[in-house]
Order: sequence, then C-alpha cells, then structure tokens
Amino acid sequence: MKKSHVRAFAATTAALAVLAPLTACSSGGSGSGGAKGAKIAFLMPDIASTRYELYDAPLFKAKIKQLCADCEVLYQNANADAAKQQQQANSMLAQGVKAIVIDPVDSAAAASTVRMAQSRKVPIIAYDRPIPAAKADYYISFDNEKIGAMIAQSLVDRLKKDNAKGGVLQVNGSPTDAAAGLIKKGIHSSVDASGYKLLAEYDTPGWEPAKAQDWVSGQISKYRGQIAGVVAANDGTGGGSIAAFKAAGQEVPPVTGNDAELAAAQRIIAGDQYNTISKPIKIVAEAAANAAYQFVQGNPPKGNTTLFETPSELFTPTVVTKDNIAEVLFGANGALKVSEVCTPEYKAACDKLGLK
Repeated sequence: MKKSHVRAFAATTAALAVLAPLTACSSGGSGSGGAKGAKIAFLMPDIASTRYELYDAPLFKAKIKQLCADCEVLYQNANADAAKQQQQANSMLAQGVKAIVIDPVDSAAAASTVRMAQSRKVPIIAYDRPIPAAKADYYISFDNEKIGAMIAQSLVDRLKKDNAKGGVLQVNGSPTDAAAGLIKKGIHSSVDASGYKLLAEYDTPGWEPAKAQDWVSGQISKYRGQIAGVVAANDGTGGGSIAAFKAAGQEVPPVTGNDAELAAAQRIIAGDQYNTISKPIKIVAEAAANAAYQFVQGNPPKGNTTLFETPSELFTPTVVTKDNIAEVLFGANGALKVSEVCTPEYKAACDKLGLK
C-alpha cells in the first residue's frame, strides 16, 4: 500500500512512547550480542510512490546504523514486480541475512517468501502491507482499516456540511495488496452508513494513478452531474481522479487521499484535493528497524495487537485538510518544508494559509 509522512505532535509522542521500550533494548548497540555484523534485508514494493526511496529506506538504514554500527542493510525495490521481489528475497537469503523486512508487491504471493525464510529460520517482518496467507513473524503498519474509515468519514462530513447532492465514487488500491483491502473495508464502513449512494467503485491495479484517472473519466461520462465526491485510497489515485475531472472540464468535487505526499499537500493548499492522511514514515521505519534488531538479537518483540494471527504494531494516523495542514504537515514535528511545497505556483495559496 502506498503510503504517507507526518502527523500531529500528540499522536507522534504517543507512538514514540510505544517504541521507547524497543529502543531501550538497543543500549550498548554497535553490533552487540547476536546482531554483530548482521545483514538485514529491506525489500520495498515499487517506485511509483516516491516514499520508499526518499523516506522509508533512508530512515530504516539510519536507525539500524544507530542500533548496530556494523550491521548492514541490503535494500532492494521490486518496481511492482512480484516475481522480481521473490527473486530478491531468495538472493537475500543466499547472502545470509538474519532478518527480512518486506513490503509485499503481492500479499498472496509473498506467502512463499515467508515460508522459505522461516524454513531457514530467518524471521520475516511484514511492513505496511500484511501477508494474510502466511503467518509472518511480525507486522508493522499504520491501522489501514482505520485509515479508510477516517478519510471516508471526513469526506462524508464535508458533503453533509455543504448539503451536497449526488453520490460517491470509490477508488480503491491494488487488488493484490492486502492493506488496500483493509482500507477498502474501512471506506465502506463510513460510506455505506452515510446516506450517500455509492455510484461505483474500482480496484486500481498496482495503485497506478493513470489507471485510476482512466476509470474516473469513464464514470464522469456515465454519472455527469451526479458525483458529489470521490473517496480515493491514496494520494496517487486521488491525483488521478482530480486529473480526470480537470481533463473533462468539470468542477473537481471533494477528493480524498492518503500518504501526505508533497504533491498532495500542494493540491490541498490549492483546493484541488480535500484531504489526505498523515502517517509519519519515520515512526514505522524506525519501529521496523527496532523489531529487526530485536529478532537478530534473539529477542522477538511482542507487538501491541494481533492481525492475521501475527504479532503486530499498528499506529493511528491523522486526517489532514486545509484546516490543520499548517500544524500537522509543517509544524514542529512535520516532515515537509514550506520551501519544498510552496513553490512559485503555490505561493499565493500558501500565503492565504499563512505558510511562510
């Protein structure tokens, strides 16, 4: 699942408090105990979302370096190819990694990776997206079902406030991504009870914005004048949905997102996108590093809940709209910088929100 970067101070503080016991286990780091010189695999799913190269991988590597100076992180990105990711996992096992952190391209296909790794006594940590078909050793993510419910409810509240008429389009994530399925379930929990008709929904192959745009374009023609809002499962599909309305020469209705990508922040500031979800990648990346380090030391973490029979750590995200974007995305704990977002094209809109 794809996936954002920041959230409010109180929520971040709470999440870090959960992580504190894990960090404490690392005292004396620098390759202490069974972790000395260990290789740890970090396998990410695609490059369509910029987060993996810009945030997840660097943050994970930095935390491992802090915990274990002579440990080595072996990073690979599968570029949305499940078979390639399986080959990467096989290569990592051949290189003698002591733990694998994997964000699966295909949650079902990743089950074979889990079984192969565990047969070699190498723990698997599912990252961001769960692996329901096989019991991983650990799972770390934000609460994806809650994400879906939150972005959809935020949209419903906006539509009711505006006394909007019509129905809703639902643009889901990839059908091969179990996290997308959880988001979809959460969206339905809010939309189905909203009183607004669900006009149509679509599972977007590979989370590709262009495919979301093509589908929404067809729905605009079919339901012209009837679309009150669009619940898109992430910022990429949200951006594709917005592009479809603009290409059709139609007014853009409220459109949701998820991941708090830089482009989404710009769209919110400009008024093109209604909301997104702030999920600070630093939280999950560092939690994954802590967990991997504990496994390598022979002290498996217990998690704070269980999902798909797997010990899990799930964190709660924050909905971001124009009303709180300054505080959440650009505040003291925000990961975005005004200088990055408020480029000349967006300067006037940023000024209106006091972003300087």
